[in-house]
Amino acid sequence: VQLQASGGGLVQPGGSLRLSCEVSGLAARYYSVGWFRQAPGKEREGVSCISGTDDKVYYADSVKGRFTTSRDNAKTTVFLQMNSLKSEDTAVYVCAADRDCAVMSDADYWGQGTLVTVSS
Repeated sequence: VQLQASGGGLVQPGGSLRLSCEVSGLAARYYSVGWFRQAPGKEREGVSCISGTDDKVYYADSVKGRFTTSRDNAKTTVFLQMNSLKSEDTAVYVCAADRDCAVMSDADYWGQGTLVTVSS
């Protein structure tokens, strides 16, 4: 399984951005995919995870109501729609894949990060 995150950039506070995580590999459609972020000087934080079995999505409290995770019908791309962005959302965002969201922090597969900068 290979993952490639994209879509980062510079956005003003209150703005929106959509990240994509392209997942490839023979079993990609059955994997759960998680989004993580790491801000400068801070530990990595789990943002969301979409289950590979039932598409249920779990969110960190810090992004609930602002971020939405979804996947396309082919289950090869997972999206992170980020609205009402705040300066504290500035971080490198990374996607990861594993069989279960419960073990996503130690996921078997990780993609490269994409930088999101929220600034005026």
